[in-house]
Amino acid sequence: MAIMLNTTTTFFLFLLVSSLLFYQSLARPKNPNSLILGLVPASRASLPSLPKASTSPRKKLTDVLDMMEPLREVRDGYLISLSIGTPPQVIQVYMDTGSDLTWVPCGNVTFDCIECDDYRNNRMMASFSPSHSSSSYRDSCTSPFCVDVHSSDNPLDPCTMAGCSLSNIVKAKCSWPCPSFAYTYGAGGVVTGTLTRDTLRVHGSNLGVTQEIPKFCFGCVGSTYREPIGIAGFGRGALSLPSQLGFLQKGFSHCFLPFRYANNPNISSPLVIGDIALTSKEDMQFTPMLKSPMYPNYYYVGLEAITVGNVSATKVPSSLREFDSLGNGGLLVDSGTTYTHLPEPFYSQVLSVLQSLINYPRATDMEMRTGFDLCYKVPFHNNSVLTGDLFPSITFHFLNNASLVLSQGNHFYAMSAPSNSTVVKCLLFQCMDDGDYGPAGVLGSFQQQDVEVVYDLEKERIGFRPMECASASSFQGLNKT
Repeated sequence: MAIMLNTTTTFFLFLLVSSLLFYQSLARPKNPNSLILGLVPASRASLPSLPKASTSPRKKLTDVLDMMEPLREVRDGYLISLSIGTPPQVIQVYMDTGSDLTWVPCGNVTFDCIECDDYRNNRMMASFSPSHSSSSYRDSCTSPFCVDVHSSDNPLDPCTMAGCSLSNIVKAKCSWPCPSFAYTYGAGGVVTGTLTRDTLRVHGSNLGVTQEIPKFCFGCVGSTYREPIGIAGFGRGALSLPSQLGFLQKGFSHCFLPFRYANNPNISSPLVIGDIALTSKEDMQFTPMLKSPMYPNYYYVGLEAITVGNVSATKVPSSLREFDSLGNGGLLVDSGTTYTHLPEPFYSQVLSVLQSLINYPRATDMEMRTGFDLCYKVPFHNNSVLTGDLFPSITFHFLNNASLVLSQGNHFYAMSAPSNSTVVKCLLFQCMDDGDYGPAGVLGSFQQQDVEVVYDLEKERIGFRPMECASASSFQGLNKT
């Protein structure tokens, strides 16, 4: 999810915008024609910069019929494949419900990511080259998307920034390209680029059928800070992928494969978009979406309680189910954040209940190395962990009597290979560290594994249902044999 810039980020943003001046010449105007989508899992934290509620019309490029896209898992999230341009260029990007903008790295040589050393030596993602696409062209400063990405209340501002004369602005005759933008994320990441249009190809409900989406609008990004891989925004803003494809009055669902399938090219997580994502959900428990005055385009729910085993954790703070006068609060459902985050002191209270119910020896050395707060040495024999429930169950209780019981693999996770007949497992929850600003907590993608999550945008509710996602993937024909 996008948030405001801090002092450090502002400094890097200055550097990025400076480097972007050289980059802008890459995306030259042309005629529009083609692009393709697909998903894969990965882990990252997303919270884009503070957006204003969009005042521009929710203009969609076309009403697309139902879609199904494969999501493959990587080490830090879930990726969707975008095939953009004429001829098509396939770019893999994160699927992120906590932001709106869809962007891809642009320029194989010129794309630059500051503080991305983990990816620099093993760059797995391709970059988009607008100069190699005959259908790629820059968006105009008069476009509602241009107004949206610059978060402006005045639609004339982007054209003023572009250098249009006052007479042309007043006469609505300004044809200058949309000025470069900067977009920020909650973990401190920043991207700078230009809004670009091209044709997007998406799968139908049958993977053998594709549909072309002309003039799809996305960010062509030349410089980033801590964001080495592109992002497909699945929020409800005008720039998001569901919005541009006409799905804001419908919905979508995903079923994330567990971490053990990471980087397995033969199996994918199903992402379903459209009416078919909402059918046959009679037995699913739904909780209402909360409307955040601060982040109106993102998906919030209300958390009423957490049960550990048969013990109810100390009372959940009201901030996890409602907003204050400034719009802070709520539990954000975010596929772009890996681990679930809870506020203090509630987070420490949950840890205390867990500690009182677990008798395994603590692995404090692993806690020091990983930064996780609760790690244990679990017996391991005959190449398998001892049978039975190793840890107490954790259940999230949402508004409207909806609940989600986390599977054993969705709270404690093995951090290394077994050694001396033990394996170390850590609780993959973390503490919110942003004080009282923004969401009070985040439900991360790790805790959404092997869960069908349904975003019913028409009825403004979110449903959760435990499901073996590998079987769902096989049933929907997403596995390679």
